Amino acid sequence: MLDAALIKECADPSLKPAIIEQFVMAAGSDDPLAVTVKSGGRLILVPKAASTEEAMAIVRQYAGQAVVRVGLTQFPAGVGVKEATDLKPDLVDPCQNLRKGTAMFAKVLRIVARWYGNPTSKDVFPQIFEDAIYAWKTGEFEGVSVFQAEDPGTPVGVSQQSREKIPAEEEDADAESREEQPEAEQDAGRAGIRIDLSRIGGQQ
Repeated sequence: MLDAALIKECADPSLKPAIIEQFVMAAGSDDPLAVTVKSGGRLILVPKAASTEEAMAIVRQYAGQAVVRVGLTQFPAGVGVKEATDLKPDLVDPCQNLRKGTAMFAKVLRIVARWYGNPTSKDVFPQIFEDAIYAWKTGEFEGVSVFQAEDPGTPVGVSQQSREKIPAEEEDADAESREEQPEAEQDAGRAGIRIDLSRIGGQQ
């Protein structure tokens, strides 16, 4: 079980804690030093890391030639990294890993939701979530490499309340920038997904 304080402090605020817990349960690991290496779809057995140094040594050994997943969220090591030396130990820091992993998973969710046409029905969410978990594990969704893909930027389950906290100036600036956009783009920008996720994880 993920520590609630860790979720509150480190996880991406656009995802509800229940979703984060489900994500880590379905696709992550309970060991912050966990390193998984796959090549050609096959799992390569690597020694269990007992320290940050050991974990990073394994990551650097395989990064670039195999699919390497690290830490609580099994974050894809090497995404956006040119050299193995650029891989930082924060990959196995529980807080940093959760921060990076949940931010990336939120993006994957947005990519999947957009493919579904950003539905507003909460009944569709479990299917979107399942597809997003599959995309996280494989790195692909409908031929798109989800980790490299651009973020479509649609809020996932953002509550109205958190939107209301936007300062008035920002809202004015938003309104102005919206006025300059063609109507169709405005609509696309407004098509946020509003899904009640409170039923997920057995919470009523």
